[in-house]
Order: sequence, then structure tokens, then C-alpha cells
Amino acid sequence: MRLYPVYLALLVLFIVLQLIYGNRSFADVNLEEYDMSKVEIIDTPFWCDMTPEERLEAINNLTEEQKAVALENGTERPFQNEYWNSKDVGIYVDLISGEPLFSSIDKFDSGTGWPSFDRPIKGTEITEIVDKSYGMVRTEVRSQYGDAHLGHLFEDGPTDTGLRYCINSASLKFIPVEKLAEEGYGDFIELFN
Repeated sequence: MRLYPVYLALLVLFIVLQLIYGNRSFADVNLEEYDMSKVEIIDTPFWCDMTPEERLEAINNLTEEQKAVALENGTERPFQNEYWNSKDVGIYVDLISGEPLFSSIDKFDSGTGWPSFDRPIKGTEITEIVDKSYGMVRTEVRSQYGDAHLGHLFEDGPTDTGLRYCINSASLKFIPVEKLAEEGYGDFIELFN
């Protein structure tokens, strides 16, 4: 308790200095005179700011299988899902939020019966979680904004990344390249040029 007087003295000194110099410590900012033409406004992509009501509406529009996979960490049947063998050109987005996840350019046939990709679209953040279910240790992957269970990540891919994102079709929506601009994904057209 010998330090108590020292702390008290420092506190008093701080208050006195704040009273003396405090008025000069803040810059005068006149917002009315600020030139807003020099400010670059960046639009937030629609998938980043989904409201709880929009999320609930998107979930209510899912099929029972999509709910079981995306919301309850399920797995669809191999070789009997929508995108496992698709060769269409475009991007795959999160079924709930619409956030861009994977490109058909990075898709490959893994022989597993599920869509497989060697990387997400550049700039996409895929959430990775340790999954110890069924007596195995795997890496679960989830969408960042939609928080949907997508599938699992394995380190046995055939390309230079060495990665295989094994993804459930039931967690995805496919946007063909010719509809990217119309659906709000115009920035991704350059992936295919």
C-alpha cells in the first residue's frame, strides 16, 4: 500500500495537465468545409450486410436437404448431387448469403462424387474449423457471411495447391458466367477473360 500516495499524486498531476493543456489536444475540424469529392466511397457487397430478416427468408426458401447440409452439418450423397459432374463455366456462391466462394476454373474431378476445388476465389475467406466427428480429424469449411457448412478441406489435391475443397452441392448456388453481371457479380467476369 506504499504506492497508493504515488498513484494519487500521478492522478492529480494528470488531471492538472489535462486542465491546462486539454483544450489544445484536439484538432479543430469543420466538417462543412471538408472536400468530400476526394473521398472514395466503396460499396459493400450485398453478401456482407445481410440483415437477420433476409437471412431468415433465405433459410426459409431452402429445401429440406439444403437445410440438413448447410445448417446441420450434413453431407449429401456422392454422385447424386447437382454439381458433382457439372462442367458449366461460372462461379459457385453460398446458398444463404450469396457470397462468392469458388470458380469453375478451379474445379476438378476428384472421383469422390462431390464438387471439388483446389482453391477459393481470390479474396474469399473460407472459415476452417477442426472437425473430430465420426472418429476422424478433418477440417470443416464454412462460408464466412452465410455461416453455412460447405464441406471439408483435404490436403490431397492434384494441383499445385495440394488442396481439395470437397464441397456439398446443397450448400451452393451456381451463377453462369453470362449471368454474373445481371446477378450482381459483375466484378467476377474478369476471372473468365
